[in-house]
Order: sequence, then C-alpha cells, then structure tokens
Amino acid sequence: MIDQIKSLAQAGAATVVEWRRWMHRHPELSQQEFGTMAFVAERLTEMGLSPRTGIGKTGVAAIIRGDIEPDAYCVALRADYDALPIAENTGLDFASENPGVMHACGHDMHTASLLGAAKILTAMRHQMRGTVMLIFEPSEEMYPGGARMMMDDGLFIGLMPNEIYSFHCLPEMDYGHVGMRKGRYMASTDELYWTVKGRGGHGATPHLSVDPVLVASHIVVALQQLVSRNASPLMPTVFTIGKINDVGGRTNIIPDEVRMEGIIRTFDPQWRLECHRRIRQISEGTAQAMGAVCDLFIDEGYPPVVNDDDCTQQVHDNACAYLGAQNVEWLDMRMTAEDFAFFAQKIPACYFRIGIHQPGTPYANLHRANLIVDERSLELASGLVAYNALQALNNRIKKK
Repeated sequence: MIDQIKSLAQAGAATVVEWRRWMHRHPELSQQEFGTMAFVAERLTEMGLSPRTGIGKTGVAAIIRGDIEPDAYCVALRADYDALPIAENTGLDFASENPGVMHACGHDMHTASLLGAAKILTAMRHQMRGTVMLIFEPSEEMYPGGARMMMDDGLFIGLMPNEIYSFHCLPEMDYGHVGMRKGRYMASTDELYWTVKGRGGHGATPHLSVDPVLVASHIVVALQQLVSRNASPLMPTVFTIGKINDVGGRTNIIPDEVRMEGIIRTFDPQWRLECHRRIRQISEGTAQAMGAVCDLFIDEGYPPVVNDDDCTQQVHDNACAYLGAQNVEWLDMRMTAEDFAFFAQKIPACYFRIGIHQPGTPYANLHRANLIVDERSLELASGLVAYNALQALNNRIKKK
C-alpha cells in the first residue's frame, strides 16, 4: 500500500503544488474565503465528489465512501484555509496578489495537501474500507473559529466521524520529518480587553486628575504575579499584554481612559477559570485603590488541544512506516493555540506537525512576512495523510 500511495502522491505532486500556488496568490482573510471555498469545491467536484459549501459561512466538506464496508467506520481529515493580514515579503514568483494579506501560517499548504490526499483516496476507493470525511475549515485565525462555526452549522448532521486528524506545518522542523505528542499538546487561549477610566486634565496639575496611564501601569505590573506567584510551576501558563492605547492623551494632557489588550494561555480548564477570576480581581482592585475604574472583558477563545493517545500512537506508527522511524519525533507542549481543539473535544483526535524547512537555509517563523515552505512537503503530506486515513480505517474495522 505504501508504494502505491507514494506513486500516486508523486504523480500528483506537480498539480498539488500548482493548487497551493494558486491559493498563495489569492489569500483571503477569515470569513472572507469565498474564492478559496469555490476553488476547493471545484477541485473536489473534478475528483467525482459532491462537496457541501457554505458550512459555517465559507467552509467546505465532502465524503469519500469506500467500496468495502462504507458504513463501518468514518475517519475525518481537516485542513484550514484562511490567511493573515500581513504584507508578504518573500519575493516569490507566486506571491500574494491581495495587498496586505498573506498565507503566512501555511494554510495554503495544508489545504493543497488535503486535496492531494483526497485525490489519492478517491483513486483507491475500490480498496478502501469505511468512509473518509474531508473538512476544509475557514476562519481558524479569528474567534469564534471555523471549527465551532461549522459544527454549529450542521457539519456532522447525518455522519459523525469516529476519529479526526489534522496537521500543521512547522518551520522549525526540516522537510522529511514529522512530529506529534500524546495528551495535552496546545494551550487554551483567551483574549483580554481592559478599559481603565480615570479623570483627565493638564499634565502640569496631576493632583487634579486621576491618571489612568499610571493606574494601567500598576495593573500591568501587578498582573505579572499571575504567572510568577499564582501559577503552579508544573502548569505552563503565559500571560501577555500586547497593546496599550490612551484615549486623547498628549505630552501635557492626561487622558480620561487607557485601553489595553492581552492574552492568557494555559492547559487546565479549572486553572483557566481561576486565571480569569484573578485577572479581574487584580485589575479592578488596583484601579479602585488608585481612585479609578477598570472594566475588563474576557473573550473566551479556544480550549486546549488534547490529542487522543490511541490516535496519536497510530499516527506515530504510520509515520514511521511511511517515512522511517528516524524521521519521526515526539514533541513538547506548545503555548500556541488552535480551534481544532473544538473537534478534539467531541471526537478522538490527533493534531500533528509536518516539517517545511529546507535544510541548510534560514527559516522564518509562522506569521512572518517572509515565511517560505519547502514545497516537497506537499507531496509528503498528501501521501502520509492518505496512508494514515487508510490504516486507521483498516485497523479500527478489523478490531470491530
């Protein structure tokens, strides 16, 4: 089977690269992916599938039913396809034609690879047991996230997958390598929005004002104890205030308000809620003690990504068979977040990584204007994703 899949992946590699380059040239922001949705649906239709479009506004799904026991088991494969508000600086011949928007997180690579896997699976459906669900998700980069939007819009009505898999490219990892982690892998994420209200006035008469800049500064410092003194050393936690704006201040003007934005990320649901409580308590209490008022809005985002042990072991074993054990790594936890977590809360899941770095060359991290993908990774991903799906179906149906 591996030789057959690798042959199909190699035969379709140029086409998959072409698909990726089209998406790279035509990136679309979250909830605006109408062109990408149409492109993906057209490719699936060419494969003889009947895609559903408009799920969660701009999402796509399709079903590949094997010729052997199609109702016995279902494995879902997911890719995301929204871009970021970043001006591209790669110098590529197929650079973004949409000013200020770029596939700087590799979602074009994810989607093209899943289309490549779909092409392999449709070619092998006569020997495929069970069913594969293809999920092309919009809006991963923006709350509330495409996963939840698609599920709320009936993605799984009529067919609930037994397992679900997805991957993300990893610039730190060389091409030819993949990695995964059992259990807790990626953090929850919540966005925090403060409005610190004081009383503005002349900078030369601060005693007649309540300076919200000073109050906000004290809040920033006080909140650092959340990680340094409140979080268990055994519980990874990240707190960041990334933006501070005054409203109407100047060199000699004390403003009425200061607004701040930040994030809190961790792995434990109960500690996550306790973080919310402590952030509110410290923020409001510090402001009150200094004669100001603090309004805090907590926008609850994605839960942690928790990989199912059995699904992850299966990906590991299949990757070893497909690539060789020397090219498969166990990974550490990451403080990045992913709305794939919503799928993983409902279905046994594995979210893994595929290396995209060309050895011997500098690399740029995700969300950077100069991110480069080693396009050989598309052929690898297409084949590995297809092989893992077929093996998952075979193994689970045999056990049943």
